[in-house]
Amino acid sequence: MSGLPRERVAADLGIGKSTLGKWLAQYRPTDLTSAPQADLARENERLRLENRVLKEERNILKKATQFFASQRP
Repeated sequence: MSGLPRERVAADLGIGKSTLGKWLAQYRPTDLTSAPQADLARENERLRLENRVLKEERNILKKATQFFASQRP
């Protein structure tokens, strides 16, 4: 928000104060949900990366186990 009073913003835009209020009411729900969605997207990306690293580590351990098991006399 600009910090200006709603009356001033409505007058500057040439609209009624009630119209501005309706616009704000429509804008706010999407604005409030976009931040959690962005947080979820970042968390999903972090978890995908962690999952990829863990799978690689698991595969290395499997190969090492097979290698050392084959080295037994």
